[in-house]
Amino acid sequence: MDKFKGVFTALITPFDKDDNINEDSLRRVIRYNLDDGVSGFYVCGSTGEWPLLTIDERKRILEIVKDEVGDKASIIVNIGCISTKFSIDLARHSEEVGVSAISSFPPIYYRFTREEIKRYYFDIAESTSVPLVIYYIPSFTNIEMSFDYLLELLSHKNIIGVKFTSMDLFMLERIKTLSGKMVFNGFDEVFLAGLSLGADGMIGSTCNFVPDIITSIYNSFKSGDLKSAYSYQQKLNRIIKDILGFGVIPAIKEILNMAGFECGKPRKPFKALDEDDKAKLSSLIKEWDIKLFS
Repeated sequence: MDKFKGVFTALITPFDKDDNINEDSLRRVIRYNLDDGVSGFYVCGSTGEWPLLTIDERKRILEIVKDEVGDKASIIVNIGCISTKFSIDLARHSEEVGVSAISSFPPIYYRFTREEIKRYYFDIAESTSVPLVIYYIPSFTNIEMSFDYLLELLSHKNIIGVKFTSMDLFMLERIKTLSGKMVFNGFDEVFLAGLSLGADGMIGSTCNFVPDIITSIYNSFKSGDLKSAYSYQQKLNRIIKDILGFGVIPAIKEILNMAGFECGKPRKPFKALDEDDKAKLSSLIKEWDIKLFS
């Protein structure tokens, strides 16, 4: 389970001027993160704009990531769809590519019953030999899960943990303590708090452009230097507060664009930053003093 500890970058999906996957930029972002010691990558998640990608694009992105990463880091890929059939198709493709784990949010849109959601997860877990990570993000799915229900899902032998994207850190601690399985902190702004309550690591959006800050939070905490860990978390939170005003995905892409990574715009209906917002963001970046622009 050591390959599921530490900092995982929730990868963006770079697009070119024609709105196609920008393979070169994707590889460059991956290399930049590897150089700063991330433990792995979470592919085609919310940050990767999965709802705006075709099934074939999701497969191709994973193939690029695996080719670039090789065995240098772990790869977890979101194979979630509303349809169990489509999710299993992506899961089996992921197994062929050779990922460390697959992941899925619960099926959304229809008001599926508790038993239907459980069967969705168990069907996927039993479709391949690849371990499954539950993606719990109630703010996006509008599906709240109780302690008991999450523990019931985690009881499956091929479900190894949860990507816990919720501010309920009491629940995070209880899940970790009672299940003994892997728990990833999902909100970057409470990473240090999540670690203090038992999280094995984190999967975060801001890792795309400040992986050094986030790995420093993790490494400082693990070495017992809580003062430094807190200082790094404070720096990260200042950055997060600034980018929230622009929208997280549009802001991250524009930050990387400004650094020369050519990640393009987020897909519509996302609104790309206008010239005024770009100027405001550029001014804020100068105040952050981050490695990307040093």
